[in-house]
Amino acid sequence: MDVYKERNHFFVTKTHSVIKKYSLSPVTAVAHSNIALIKYWGKRSVEYNLPAVGSISLTLDALHTKTTLQFSDTLKEDQLILNDQDATASALKRVSDFLDITAGSSDRPKAKVISENNFPTGAGLASSASGFAALALAAGKGMGQSLSDEALSRLARMGSGSAARSIYGGFSEMQLGTKDDGSEDFAVPLYDENYWDVRLLVAVTSDEKKELGSTEGMVRTTKTAPYYEHWVSSHPNDLREMRQAIAEKDFEKTGELAEHSCFKMHGLAMAAKPPILYWNAATTETIHRVWILRKSGVPAYVTIDAGPQMKILCLPESVDAVKDTLSEINGVRSVIEAKPGPGAYIMETVNETII
Repeated sequence: MDVYKERNHFFVTKTHSVIKKYSLSPVTAVAHSNIALIKYWGKRSVEYNLPAVGSISLTLDALHTKTTLQFSDTLKEDQLILNDQDATASALKRVSDFLDITAGSSDRPKAKVISENNFPTGAGLASSASGFAALALAAGKGMGQSLSDEALSRLARMGSGSAARSIYGGFSEMQLGTKDDGSEDFAVPLYDENYWDVRLLVAVTSDEKKELGSTEGMVRTTKTAPYYEHWVSSHPNDLREMRQAIAEKDFEKTGELAEHSCFKMHGLAMAAKPPILYWNAATTETIHRVWILRKSGVPAYVTIDAGPQMKILCLPESVDAVKDTLSEINGVRSVIEAKPGPGAYIMETVNETII
């Protein structure tokens, strides 16, 4: 690999007659977390991070990751600062591997990455989704690539399956491909953030990082859960029904389908060997209290990802009633009110160096 600088602004490499130009200026991207209404659980390929089922999600305005990336001609190794702390070796490796994938080679300049979440990290709030969506956008820009949303979604998926959906705002669907190379596995937008004024309240019941990561949980479930094949075979119908419910803005149907998919996923995980249970006492209590609230006439539905945090889907006029109920539950530490949020975007910066 031949390396040289061009006007102190770019790092240019030449490998096998292929010239690549990397910006030496910092790039900042923002992406928002998304919550799956029809759940994704299980992989048909761990190596290429290919999902076993499709999924439909809602991107949230209140939860986001801000990531700044800068390539350097002086760094010897990649650096990762996550929430003002030096990242763990495993987190750094995950980011370095992702940058290699984005570059198409490990022969690239090293980078410093500073990433901040405005919500608990690794605790079941899809921080990896917003994190890798932001990193995909920043890395592509820093490498001088002009990527379509489809290409960005496919790239983000290589870091986290759910990240493919955080490229888009509002409602999106992760498509299930059939090819082994993953070229068909990317998310597509359904409706933007202005389409439907719904609310999703996040009841934070723990700030701790979950003990069992999603990938490990999915692998165990795939190998040991006796109902796994039915989970996969029943999924296309769930997706069809959810598409229709959202298209018709049928809130009751949307909520029922989201709740059904949630408990199918967690029931499947609990049937793994050994069983996987991401909930805590406050999670269980919140489920029962929301069900009681719904019986009283307030349309509200629960959904839970791979963690103990509760999400309650409701309409704007029901927010106060749901918040009042959540405030009475021991173990609910805080409540975040979210609306449909925007897709990932590059921030305009003053190009202040971070190295």
